[in-house]
Amino acid sequence: MPGPTSDTGPTARRPTTIDRRRAEHRDPQRLSSTTDQRLLDSRGPAEWVHSDAWRVQRIQAEFVEGFSVLAELPRAVTVFGSARSLPDSPEYALGVALGAALARAGYAVITGGGPGTMEAANRGASEAGGLSVGLGIELPFEQGLNPWVDLGVGFRYFFARKTMFVKYAQAFVCLPGGFGTLDELFEALVLVQTGKVTRFPVILLGRDYWGGLVDWLSDAALGAGAVSRPDVALMHLTDSLEEVVEIVEAGFREMVEQ
Repeated sequence: MPGPTSDTGPTARRPTTIDRRRAEHRDPQRLSSTTDQRLLDSRGPAEWVHSDAWRVQRIQAEFVEGFSVLAELPRAVTVFGSARSLPDSPEYALGVALGAALARAGYAVITGGGPGTMEAANRGASEAGGLSVGLGIELPFEQGLNPWVDLGVGFRYFFARKTMFVKYAQAFVCLPGGFGTLDELFEALVLVQTGKVTRFPVILLGRDYWGGLVDWLSDAALGAGAVSRPDVALMHLTDSLEEVVEIVEAGFREMVEQ
């Protein structure tokens, strides 16, 4: 499936809802601050009463929009990874291959909608004929949804966005990434560990990248009594795309059978 088409000339298409969402999140000027930042900033008591409390309505609106747009999403897998991966990097190629493999297995692919590995997974899914979903976030250094997103939703608040990642996916796959990927990884693990979500595979794709983290959890964290062996076993570490699909499918079958 090709990337974005021209919006000029005799064959120009009319802008869609996705196009408008994409444009809204591509402000060429860098943001001086974000909505999350303004919410978490300290304020005086009077300003909180007159300003912050009203933000509850905006937060509610984000949840309503997310639920409305994604309510009829087919079975899906959320893919996390670095926004810094370059198009000619092995990580980008791995993301394209993963997105395509999941799409061929009948899964929509959900990412954070940004560049790098997220774009790669969206691209792979889209080119393989699958549904490519992007859940963007307002950040001062990103220019919005990547051009391979078929269905996109923009968020101002991380916590609203994180809910959608979990609610509408049957599994998480983590490609090599930084703080954002680690944040999502450990949030997913905590949700599974505490029983907030069940039958939810968490897969780490890339032994060379993730092996050190798994070793640290198995040695230092487990040795200190901070985690248990079943906690460490919640993560599936692999280099195989075929194994990723097998784990996702097994988790989906278990969910259906319950």
